[in-house]
Amino acid sequence: MKFNPLTESSGLPHSPFKGCTVPRPIGWLSSVSEDGQENIAPYSQWQNLTFDPPMVMFSANHYPDGRRKDTVINAERTGWFVWNMATYPLREEVNKSAMALEADESEWDHLDVTKIYADNYPIPMVKESPVHFECRYLSTQRLMGNSNQGSIDVVFARVEKIHINDDYLTEDGLLDILKAEPIARMGYFDYTVVREKFEMRVPGASAEARQGLEGAAN
Repeated sequence: MKFNPLTESSGLPHSPFKGCTVPRPIGWLSSVSEDGQENIAPYSQWQNLTFDPPMVMFSANHYPDGRRKDTVINAERTGWFVWNMATYPLREEVNKSAMALEADESEWDHLDVTKIYADNYPIPMVKESPVHFECRYLSTQRLMGNSNQGSIDVVFARVEKIHINDDYLTEDGLLDILKAEPIARMGYFDYTVVREKFEMRVPGASAEARQGLEGAAN
């Protein structure tokens, strides 16, 4: 089959677009408002951008009534947010943090996790998560869709502190990703979990290219 998603229906019961761009890392992002309201929510359009210096991005769709997501507003106004690695043992808490709540409610009050606080700004982090990034806000790019919910804010940030639980480091200093069991978003209501991996090295890559591919030590 083939179809133009801008002008044609796929004829399927659900749009296959999100089911094709998989797996998508989850940005489980915590933030705080200017008046101290603590927030945490998962975003399935999250990714790293570059490593020198480390930069990340996430995309947040607007609400059907046109409102922007709290995470975006908080990041813009305070200059900070935190990424918490979403893992299989934490999957139910990740899911609960996606609930739509009233403005004066905090997702944290519904989660069975332990709060610790970031170093650069008083943002809560999930202690049980094995990895956290403290992210300094850089800019927002707004892209308008065909509807309010189709419109997005793309937020760019620089990672200025990385926390890794030592229990998830191997003897040779690598992040034990199979022990961490990160989850990722699939299509529809589906998720997956990382429990397998394999290694491939680019034939003939230069030393500089290899450093970029595997992550040069700082």
